[in-house]
Amino acid sequence: MTGKERREQLLTIGRTLFAERGLDGTSVEEIASAAGVSKPVVYEHFGGKEGLYAVVVDREFEGLLGLVTEALTSARHYRGKLEKAALGLLEYIEENPDGFRILVRDSHGGTGTGSYASLLSEIAGEVEYILAREFDRHGYDDKFAPLYAQSLVGMVAVTGQWWLDVRKPRREDVAAHIVNLAWNGLSGLEPRPSLDPRRRRKEMERAEKRAEKIAAREEKAAARERRKVRKDEGAEQPG
Repeated sequence: MTGKERREQLLTIGRTLFAERGLDGTSVEEIASAAGVSKPVVYEHFGGKEGLYAVVVDREFEGLLGLVTEALTSARHYRGKLEKAALGLLEYIEENPDGFRILVRDSHGGTGTGSYASLLSEIAGEVEYILAREFDRHGYDDKFAPLYAQSLVGMVAVTGQWWLDVRKPRREDVAAHIVNLAWNGLSGLEPRPSLDPRRRRKEMERAEKRAEKIAAREEKAAARERRKVRKDEGAEQPG
């Protein structure tokens, strides 16, 4: 095994152990044993478990930040940006659960690496920039863009942490419901949110038809009530 291959092997093993036990719960002996090498080999490549941990965290940090940033900048429309970012985070969680578990733990003070909080701060900065432009375009006060950015990122991030363990419903449905709340608010929730705009359009058409039917029934009931009132008033008139 070449030095580069050995380094990658140690990173893979360390990533798994750190996800299960954290930095403090993992020893150099365990890493070396799992790799089938002696402790000095770990020290040679990383200077100790802290150095190995720092590289693992940095890789996960940069990978997830790049994924979400690309999602926010690639979609043309703002709903699409939010959809792609939410789905991207959930895809990362599903495909890299060990990496995400490492990120959601605050990074060890001695490593000098970023934490999940600092990752979210980086993402919120990207969202804030997008929102500030949109607020300005619509004549809103852009000084509140940071508040909205933190709220949106927090909504997705906390939901992602919860979904890491439950894994239900499927990630596309989770992303659709997150966007439903963020985009429409509680007062305008879509009954069956979807990331597919064609399905959303059909659902909106169905919802409009249901609303029309309800309005028609209510109008008929109101008309019957008016006729009843007129009839009762007529019966009370002296002959």
